[in-house]
Amino acid sequence: MKKEERNENAEKKRGVSRFTPYALIGPAMALMAVFVFYPLADLVYLSFFDYNLIGKKKFAGLGNYKVLFFVKTDFWEALSNTAVYTGTVVVLSLLLAVLFAMWLERDSLVNRFLQKSMFTPYLISMVSCAYIWSWMYNDDSGILNAMLAMFGLPLSRWLNDSHIALFCVAAVAVWKSLGYYLIIVLASVRTIPPEILEAAELDNTSPVRKFFRITLPMISPQLFFLLITITISSFKVFDTIQVMTGGGPGNATDVLVTYIYRYAFEMNARVGYASAAGTVLLVILMILTFVYFRMLGRKVYYQ
Repeated sequence: MKKEERNENAEKKRGVSRFTPYALIGPAMALMAVFVFYPLADLVYLSFFDYNLIGKKKFAGLGNYKVLFFVKTDFWEALSNTAVYTGTVVVLSLLLAVLFAMWLERDSLVNRFLQKSMFTPYLISMVSCAYIWSWMYNDDSGILNAMLAMFGLPLSRWLNDSHIALFCVAAVAVWKSLGYYLIIVLASVRTIPPEILEAAELDNTSPVRKFFRITLPMISPQLFFLLITITISSFKVFDTIQVMTGGGPGNATDVLVTYIYRYAFEMNARVGYASAAGTVLLVILMILTFVYFRMLGRKVYYQ
């Protein structure tokens, strides 16, 4: 009798342990289903309808996509601006993060102070940073033009110049998040086994060769992670551009998310058309992530 009771208790424990993981992740999955998966599915669904939040939904098939790709020229301009902005932010962020990490690798009081100073902007909200830099970029009272005038250099229109406005906004994004990326890269650099670097020094390996042959491959997982996250966040940029330029001058800084926002909430609330643009943005991010893993994932060195 006791043996049967023990077997029954053991079966109950196994049953509890079997369903415990599902019970623990259940609330998180439920929240993701409500706030992530359902909105994405509804986004794709609405992209096939002519809908403006007031009238009834009218099935349009691929009509929204036809207008998006073959009728509206401003979509391609927004897509081009997004690509330029993303490329600028990704290249500058990764390059500066690696350079500063190599510079601040040695643990000292000055380096610790510089790390904390560079990380501070990351703690400030992006809207606040956008307002601060808008004042700095101001044509009349901005500190940047004041510095140019101090050295007798010609003044710049900054955010009012269609040729450089997008790069000015990208510089704000790089400045704000550089400290966060620096901490990640610096932590990965400091985890490189010292005996590998010592062996390279004994072989009289040049610093440049040591960086490209040892340091860069050893920190490639962290760089790959940053590459994906920076790309996704750059494609979704909205608040910085909305505060600093509003997509102007003209459409020089109009990106995909501001384009979607304008058609969804300002231009007769064309939700169906904006949903089609949002679906295209979703597909682009999925393709980019797949390409990253397909082409660069194999070159990442995992210890």
